[in-house]
Amino acid sequence: MNGGIPNLGFGMGLGSATGSGIGGSSGNGGGPRGGSGGRSWPSTTSVSSSGKRIQKEMAELNSDPPPDCFAGPKGDNLYHWIATIFGPTGTPYEGGLFFLNIMFPTDYPFQPPKVVFKTRIYHCNADSTGNVSLGILKDSWSPALTISKVLLALRSMFINPNPYKPLVPSVAHLFLADRTKHDELAVEWTMRFAR
Repeated sequence: MNGGIPNLGFGMGLGSATGSGIGGSSGNGGGPRGGSGGRSWPSTTSVSSSGKRIQKEMAELNSDPPPDCFAGPKGDNLYHWIATIFGPTGTPYEGGLFFLNIMFPTDYPFQPPKVVFKTRIYHCNADSTGNVSLGILKDSWSPALTISKVLLALRSMFINPNPYKPLVPSVAHLFLADRTKHDELAVEWTMRFAR
């Protein structure tokens, strides 16, 4: 265990992902040679401020993780995390271990992270490529939200699927029409892909 997070193959190093090593401006708004022409480089100030925010959230996540959820940087890349969610008890996903990629944009927290399931899941709010339909990752995003709150929302998605805003309409239809059959298929997928 490292700070409350089991070693699941992702490192906690911060390395150069906080903004060092990224080409900065010369102070006059120009490219790498000064002047106003050429390639536009990302502002090291915005990268550093987003990096500091991500570091702060990582520390909070380590000290008080959401139930059944773990997350941290993949290797030295502070902007690419791997998360795990254990299937909640009493759901068809119980006993499963679900891996997700979390990619933070350089203007985080002003834009939401991109979350993708890497483990296949039978769920109306997650499609076959792992994309997730979750309000707080789209229109309901606010800079006040944190990665801990995102993980809690993802975990609650296992408990309370939203068949009225599905990414997979056929799964949503089965959920509404025949919950028993839906749950049997979800258990089957969990046993096949998340064990």
